[in-house]
Amino acid sequence: MPPPLQAEDVFLSKLRNVWEADTFVKLTLSDPVPSEGAGVVRKIKARPVELKEGRKVSVVECFQTREVTKNYPVQEAVRVLAEAFAKGFLRAHLFATTGDFQFRRDSSGKVSVRSARPSFTQAPDFSHDKRNVAQDALARAPFLQHLGVTNVDGLPRPGMAGKLRQVQRFVEILGHLLEDVGWDPSRSVRVADMGAGKGYLTFALAHAFRERGWKTEVIGVELRSELVENANMAALDLGFSEVQFVAGSIGQWQPPGALDILVALHACNTATDEALFLGLQSGAELLVTSPCCHQEIRPQMRLGAPLLPIAGHGILEERQAEIITDALRAHLLEIKGYHARVFEFVEPEHSGKNLMLAGVRRKSGGRSVEVLREEMGAIWKAFGLQKQCLTGLLGEEPR
Repeated sequence: MPPPLQAEDVFLSKLRNVWEADTFVKLTLSDPVPSEGAGVVRKIKARPVELKEGRKVSVVECFQTREVTKNYPVQEAVRVLAEAFAKGFLRAHLFATTGDFQFRRDSSGKVSVRSARPSFTQAPDFSHDKRNVAQDALARAPFLQHLGVTNVDGLPRPGMAGKLRQVQRFVEILGHLLEDVGWDPSRSVRVADMGAGKGYLTFALAHAFRERGWKTEVIGVELRSELVENANMAALDLGFSEVQFVAGSIGQWQPPGALDILVALHACNTATDEALFLGLQSGAELLVTSPCCHQEIRPQMRLGAPLLPIAGHGILEERQAEIITDALRAHLLEIKGYHARVFEFVEPEHSGKNLMLAGVRRKSGGRSVEVLREEMGAIWKAFGLQKQCLTGLLGEEPR
């Protein structure tokens, strides 16, 4: 009698079959083997893509605070994914046009497989990367032309290539975050864009929800009254009846009711903290920020051994202060019941302000609040901190 198939063999066989049959749609590995630390991969997502160098498999490793994407040749991707399932995850969900397959591995290595009708019945389209198709369509959106970002051909106007890339990347990230929230699309959603400026991302939010057919109320909050007036005129001209711009500062404006989503991109210094506090107080299910101009922590930092050499280089000390600030913010979101993620927003050549901090409110689970507070207190003590805006607003100063 032949030996029983191991987890890697069972999964590998099915994965190869659906790929060779050209029916592979996507794959998710979840329920990681229990382990602690930010370096642990919590989930893996894979999908086929068509790149300039040929067909690849895009594999996204989701850590606690970031995501790493790698594009593998097909055979290597199959091997990497099979090994990951066999060693690091207890569940796998494989989607193919011939059916959905759910794998469950127990502690002994035994694998059970359950099949279901296919969620996707159309064969994958490799003629062009779907992400690029969506981005090309967005570039031709009338609101970007009206705001002077693109021309009628969807190409960026002089000096606006970086802005176009930011808008495209923001809409892409928003789509992933909405999947993580798991919203019922029949519900109404209230969104606040804090520090809306000329409204590039405010209109992008409304556009993204229109594409999904969701009913929304989008509020752009901007301090400069002339920008508010111009943006409201643009909303009227473009027919965005669900979009309204109001004058107000991030620290003082109060929403007309509970918020579902709060966005604050490039809110300077402690304005990011004030925006996060507003979202937390309002019970928002999704928080999306891109912090910048970190000025609060650096004057307080006391760097001793073994980090003393950092203090001799201004740029290193500045970056260390940025890292500490956003690490504290992410920890505070976790303490308040959110799954916090910190990752690159856009490529550095498009914007120096390229970090994104997002929080998705957890339905259950999460790390111990006591442990999170102890870890935050250790950071506080190690760098000699006396205050941090969001920490103070939430009353979470370490004792």
